[in-house]
Parts: sequence; C-alpha cells; structure tokens
Amino acid sequence: MRGPLVVKRAFSEPLLLLAALGSILLATTTLVALTMYASSIADAGVRRTMETASYAQTAATISTPVTAETFPGFDRSVRAELTRAYAGEPALTTSFRSDSYAMPGQEAQRRPELLRFGSYDGLDRHAKLVSGAWPKPGDDPVEAAISLPAASAAGFEAGQEFTIRGRLDPRPVRVRVAGVFQLNDPSGERWAGEQLLGRGLERGDFTTYGPLMVPRETFLARFATNVNATWTAVPDLRALTPEQLRPLAGAIAGVEERLKAAGCASCVATSHLPGMLTQLDTASLVARSTMLIPVLQLLLLAAYALMLTARLLADHRRMEVALLRSRGAGTTRLAALAGGEALLVALPCAVVAPLLGPPLLALVNRLPWIRASGVRLAPVADTGTYLVSFGVALAAAVLLVLPALAGARRTYVEEQSARGRGGGRGLIERAGADLALLVVAGLAIWQLQRYGAPVTVTAAGGLGIDPLIISGPALALLTGGMLGLRLVPRLSRLAERVTSRRPALAPALGAWQVSRRPLKYAGPALLLTMAIAIGIVSLATASTWRSSQLDQARHQAGADLRLSGPAEGPELGALGRGTAFATLPGVTAASPGFRGQTDVSGENATLLALDAAELGELFHLRPDLSAQSVGELSRALPGDRARGLALPGRPARLGLTAEASADVPLRLVLSDGLGVWRDVSLGMLKPGTNRIEVDLRALAGRSGTVTYPVSLLGLVAGAQDSPASLTLETVTADGQPVPAPSLTMSVEGDTMTPFVREPEPGPMPVVLTADLAASLKLGVGQSGKASIDRRVMPVKVVGVVETMPTTAAGQQAVLVDWATMQTHELAAARLPRPATEWWLAAGDTTAAVSALGGHPGWDVTALDQRALAATLRDDPLASGLQGALMLGFMAALVFAVLGFLVNATVAARERLAEFAILRALGVSSRQVLGMLAVEQAFVVGLSLAAGTGLAVVVGVLVVPHIVLTGQAAAVTPGVVLDIPWAVTGLMLALVAALLFAIVAGLARNVRRQGHGLREEQ
Repeated sequence: MRGPLVVKRAFSEPLLLLAALGSILLATTTLVALTMYASSIADAGVRRTMETASYAQTAATISTPVTAETFPGFDRSVRAELTRAYAGEPALTTSFRSDSYAMPGQEAQRRPELLRFGSYDGLDRHAKLVSGAWPKPGDDPVEAAISLPAASAAGFEAGQEFTIRGRLDPRPVRVRVAGVFQLNDPSGERWAGEQLLGRGLERGDFTTYGPLMVPRETFLARFATNVNATWTAVPDLRALTPEQLRPLAGAIAGVEERLKAAGCASCVATSHLPGMLTQLDTASLVARSTMLIPVLQLLLLAAYALMLTARLLADHRRMEVALLRSRGAGTTRLAALAGGEALLVALPCAVVAPLLGPPLLALVNRLPWIRASGVRLAPVADTGTYLVSFGVALAAAVLLVLPALAGARRTYVEEQSARGRGGGRGLIERAGADLALLVVAGLAIWQLQRYGAPVTVTAAGGLGIDPLIISGPALALLTGGMLGLRLVPRLSRLAERVTSRRPALAPALGAWQVSRRPLKYAGPALLLTMAIAIGIVSLATASTWRSSQLDQARHQAGADLRLSGPAEGPELGALGRGTAFATLPGVTAASPGFRGQTDVSGENATLLALDAAELGELFHLRPDLSAQSVGELSRALPGDRARGLALPGRPARLGLTAEASADVPLRLVLSDGLGVWRDVSLGMLKPGTNRIEVDLRALAGRSGTVTYPVSLLGLVAGAQDSPASLTLETVTADGQPVPAPSLTMSVEGDTMTPFVREPEPGPMPVVLTADLAASLKLGVGQSGKASIDRRVMPVKVVGVVETMPTTAAGQQAVLVDWATMQTHELAAARLPRPATEWWLAAGDTTAAVSALGGHPGWDVTALDQRALAATLRDDPLASGLQGALMLGFMAALVFAVLGFLVNATVAARERLAEFAILRALGVSSRQVLGMLAVEQAFVVGLSLAAGTGLAVVVGVLVVPHIVLTGQAAAVTPGVVLDIPWAVTGLMLALVAALLFAIVAGLARNVRRQGHGLREEQ
C-alpha cells in the first residue's frame, strides 16, 4: 500500500482500527447529543414555567398614596422604573380606591352603610356588561358602573341616579349608574387584592358596598384626595432564557429602592417574581447538573472501552515497536506515529458527531414523556457543540496513544521475554488505587445525600456545580467494578478446581484458561459490569422518577379529586354543596372536610378532619408512611359522636317556639344526610314567647338541594351580661309537630344544650405526624391532653404517619374524624367548623371535572390527582433526566457489546494455533466450542451478576437523591427506589443472548480457520 507510514500502519490492523473509530464516534456523538439535550431541556423548562406561571406569580404591584397633583409625576417614575427593570414596557394597569361615602339617605346615622368609588384601567377587557353601558368621563353627574353582586346587595340598577356625601369629604356627589357588569373570573388571582370588587360587599365594623367604577379621568378629578393608587405590571416572559433569570430577578427586586431614591418615599413594591426567577434559575442549574451524572458515567465507560482497544492494539504491536526501536526509532518518533494514527481516527469523529447529534435527539423526541412535556428537541450544531466534540475526540486520541507509549522503551529481548507472562493482579489493584477511589466515591455520595443535589454554594456566594458530587455515581460504578475484579482470580481458581474433577474436557480447559490468564478476562468483565450497572441504574432512576411523580400527585391531592372553596355561596349553600358534589358523574365516595392551620400545644400544625368511614376509599396515604394501614386508621378514628333529633320526611321549613327570660342570641346547629354540620342564626330572642322559622331549602342555595334526613343537634346561646333562661317548647317540620324533648337551658356565658342528651365525649382519637407525636410525647395507643386551638382536651393517638397528605415537607399535622371533631366542638359550646373542602373518590375523574367546569357559579376549585400527576410528569426540568438516562443507557449497551466483540474476536484470533493443535490432538469442534463458551460464560455471568449487584447498591445510595421536583426541591413524600425487575430481567436476558450469539459466531469462524491451519501444520 502506497502512502504515509502512519496510514499504512493504521490500516494494518483494520479490526482494531474500526473498533477505535466506532468507540470514539459513539462517545463523541452521544456526548454531543447529551450536551445539546441538557441545553434544550433547560431552555424548554424555563419557557414552560413562564408560559404556565400564574398571574400572582408574575405580577408586580407598586402602591402609594396620591392626589390629583402628585399622580402624574409618580406615574412617570413608576413606568420608567418598570420599563428599565423589564428591559421593555410591561402590560401596566393602574387602579384606585376612594375614601368611604355614606349610602344614600344614611348620612345622619351613627353607623351608616358605606359605598366606595374605584377605577381600574381596561376593566371592560375583564368583565362583560349585564345592562346599561360603560361610564364616560364627566363630573355632573358622575357616571359609574357597578358589579352585579354589589348592585344586587345594594339595590342599584342601571340608569338610577342618587346623591351621596363622603365621610371625610362633605361635598355632595351626584351619581348616575351607567351600567351593571359581571367580572369574567370573580375568584381569579387578578382580583385577589380586590375583594370588594369581586364580592360586591364587605362586612366588618361597617358594611361596605361597591366599588362604583369610574373612568380614570373622573377619579383623578373628583376622588383623588390622598387615596391609594396601585400600578400592576404583568410582563411577557415567554422568551426568557436561563441566563436572564437572575439579572431580571435582581432588577425587579431593586425597583422599590430606586423609586424611593427618585422621590417616591411612600412607594411600596410587591412581587413574587424575583423569588420565582431565583428558584427557577436554581432549578435550571440543578437540572443541567443532574444530567451531567449520566454524561460522566458514559465518559468513564467510553474511556475504559477505548483503553481496552488501545491496549489490544499496543499488545499486537509490542514486537513491531521493539523492532523499530532496535533500528533507531526514538520515543518521539514512536509517539508521533501513535499520535498520528490516533488523530487519523479521532478527527473524522469530531467533525461528524455534531452532525449526528440532532438526528439522535430526534429519536429522543419520540420518547413518551418528552412528547407529553411539549418539548421539541431541534437543536443545531454551534461553536460550543464543535468545541465539545473536538475536546472529546482529542481526549480519546490521547487515550489511544498512552498504552503505545507505555511499552515504547522496551527492547526486543525484553518484549520477547515478557511475552506470554500474565499476572494474577493488575497494576491498579497492586497499588490499591481501587480502594482509594472507593474512599473518594464514598465522600462524593455522602455529600450528595447531605446537600440533596449536585449544586453547592461557591466561594463567591452563588450557586455552582460541585464536580465531586456529580462524579460520585460514576466513581461508585467504576470503583465497584474494579473491586469486583478482585474476585476474578479467586473465582477462576475455584472454577478450575471444580471442573478439573469432572470427566468433561471443555469445562476444564475453559476454566484452566481463565485461571491461567485472569487479567485477559478482567478488562472485558469490568467493561460489561459497568455497562450493565449503568443500564440498570438508568432503568431504576426512570422508574423511580415516574413512581415518585405519582406519589407526589397522590400526596398533594390527598384524594382522587379534592374540591376547595367557600363553605357556602349564593348558588350552592352549605347543605347543597355536598349533594351536588357527591352526585358528580363517576364519584363513588365523598366526605366533607376541614383543612386549616391550628395551634396544637404551642406547635403550628395543619388540622385535617374527614369522615373516617370513607378513609379507606378516599385517603391516599402511601403504605410505608405509617405502621397502620388506612383501613386500620379508618376503624380507629371514630370516637363519640353526637346523636341528633332526625326530622321526619323531607321538610322545607322548620318552626321553633321558645320562651326566654331575657334577650338571648341563639343559634341552631343541624346536619344533613351527608354529615355536613351547619349553624343557623335564630336571631336575638326577646323576653317572652318567640316563634322562629328556618327555611331549610335556602340553606342549600339557589341551585342546590338538601340531602335528607336533616337532624337537629343542639342550641348554642351566646354570652350575656346577666344570667338568662330559655325553654324550647315546640318543634315543627312543614307545620307538623315533631316529637322532641322539652329543652331548658340556663345561659351563663357560651352555653350549649343538645337535642339528645349523652355523656360528655371521651378522648378524641387522632392521627399525628411523627414530629408532632414526638413533641407531645405520645405514641400509638397512648392518651393525654393536648391544646387544640387553645382549648385543652383529652386525645388518644391511634396512628402516627411520617407525613400527612396535602401538607408540605416538615409540616406537622393532625387528622381527626369529622363527626367526632364536631361533637367535641358542640360540647364546648363552639360553633361547628365549616366544610371548606370536599374529598371525592372516582375511578375516572374526567367526567366529574368536566361537570364542574359547566357550573362556574359553584365557586369551587378542583384539584385532580390524575391531572396533577400529568403536570408533574410533563415538567421539562423534572423529566429532563429521563431522556439523558435513556441516551446513556443505549450508548452503554452499545459500548459493552462492541467491547466484548472486539476483545473476544482478538482473543480467538490470537489462539488459532492453540485451537489447531487441540484439533490435531483429537479435540472435537464441539469441545472447542464448549471451551470458548465456558471462558466467555465466565466473563458474561460474572459481569451480569456483578453489574446487577453494583446497580442495586448504587441505586440505593444515589437514585433517591437525584429525583427532585421541577423546582429542585426535595420530594414529598420521600423517594422510594423502584427497580423494574421484569424489564431488568428482560434486558439481562437479551444482552446475554446477544453476547452468546457473538461467541457462537466466533466459534464457527475459529472452526473454519482452524481446519486450514491444522492442514498447514
């Protein structure tokens, strides 16, 4: 062959040349693709977060008192500062609220009902007219629009005119109601600080209606008397990149300080966006750093595979190099030949890899969780990509050169004498380097478990990727594999002793061969072990991540479907909500619930009350979080429950006759057939006989229905300055007498009398979180006293859980039975807690959620466990690791198969003469095949077993700590390792079958070549 020496030398070993080329091309292409993937996922994660961010998360508000004279200057300053902070003018809305005005005709009263005026830019874009028209600027009369709830409560209608006077400004204002409007989303986050506008009235020391919305020009001209002005900025952040997150957060956080420096001393800026951007930047960094873990694993595997190929190449050229040295070739010349040969292989890979990266990512794009997240990976090769490609290729070239240089100083005689010698232990093992690496890997994994992510605080105070932490899993795999190599000589000697006692020749020869030259088999065994371990760890991480998303969704939702909202409303009252929710399509179980913060013996805790009888079907508690099952908790939680006086039939009205000795404020506590408790004000009873009627249907709301039977539970009288007595004489349902005991109560302070007298309720059964139980020093089965909402009461602990569903990590909580809690409240003369939530069980929640969407007037927020799980799975920042793992997993298997094929082929080719002699001595082809099968079965079996064991160890130590939320926070409930053994077993079987197919092919080739060689000999 004509051409340069380096080219002729390279092509003299085509098999090893192709193996090196394949290894480098695979390494560069996969690593380039992983680099592109990490960058694309970070960008997609930031974009997705910004696209789905709520109004409350992105909006920024600035408020300050203004007058008609000061507003223009403040307005210019605010707009300039916001434009500067966002590097562009955001969507800006200005709103105002006036001082209070007395309702028409109530100016002379000591406590009149009040009315306010307001202004909101672009209100017509967020509301629709019910009647009339939007107001026009003007002073006499002032045209205003009013919301439908406020108009209904105050009795206003379009076209009405009236005159009012301010509490602080006595000038009369003639007002004309130009129109009545309805907000498109009254309970939306936009109106979170506009409760009066959303609800129409506020009750407190005074009842306030409104606001009457007027144009900005009218408000500034007539009502801007040192009133509060609010600017709300909503930026368009859909094009935000990860690099812009922290600078933008700092710019927004500094708006208030810059406004104060500019002269607006009373300006107050509020925004959750800086914190969100900072957290998102941290999450983006953590996502990229976590994806470096499979990159480093793949780098180590690729480096080792390449070193094996380079060692085989160097072994083949040992005598050739020695001859060249004996003829005058120096070390520099030999290094130049080896380097040129390595570059001849590596440089084409560096050029081609960036072009192969995008098509490889197109395959990743087809993964289900990538498609579901909406991420479309379509990167192009840029300068950074080529830098990565050339860096990896040059590093691979160096690895190819190093073994050639290691033996370049030996003479021909030294090589001849060293040939054929094989030690039982490698250099690394003899030096104890594997044990040193074990210490380093242990330190890295300990830091990962301590910090929870491969990101730590840098010396400058910022966040950065910790190289030791991200290298921990890769080092653990390498170290575990190297420690496994120590077993090769011992196991081979044991196999030799066992097979030598058996009459079969092939097993004895195979075991003897491995025992004689264990290091020849240690290299391929380590490569296979690492590849198998990487594959299983990748599968385990992906499966664990998917299981964790479901666990998180079940924990956050608590039930299949959890509905929250006000305890009652105009459409659905307290006794109508349960009926409507329990009859939603697909719902199989329902429970009213109360969830809120409370004080438990000085500890801040979440109080959760549910119907214990429904817990088994409703309550999503992961089994490992409690020593008691949900069924056991369901049976243990019910305590003493109040029995009420059940009204016969389905009455619409309830009548009561009571005799009072003095003025007594009285309330009636009742419940419906679903167990919902409701207190009804019976008003202030006057001395003498009082006849009271209660409209039961009204308690269900305009569109609700009551679930019967309705039961009367007790009467609660308020505190009085002097003692009073009260006697309930009769109870009627739709005019028909109801047999009821005569109730007499002496009112001294808050007093309660039940309709059915029972003993004082015993200790209330509770389920506590572990930290709260430790704080109270109570264990399962123990009773004691605890202060709940500053009321000391006896409790009995019937269960302890690590974390309570619906609570955040570390949040203390207590779970009680709904009816038992209400019974204790009633016994203490406290009014029942409202049903602020409804927990529903449904096999498929789609129909129920769809039905809820058709009733916006129900004023309910639905948390669907299935939809929440899908949202968590589709978060690019959280799910990005899965695609990286799959890329690394496939590359690892290809490396393993390629390395095994090359090593087995070279080993068989080196031993052709040996096989020919064996054939000449009478050894059959089947026995030669058996010998090869035994040798390679030793490597394959040891690798599969060691790789599986190593993967389990690394999985236990590492996987739970790299599965994080999309915002880089710890997962609640904690991550549980999930190794998919069925898939793992199938993968191991396929790998073993492929490797033994390679062995069979080599044996057939050896047999064919062995015939010709035997004839020559």
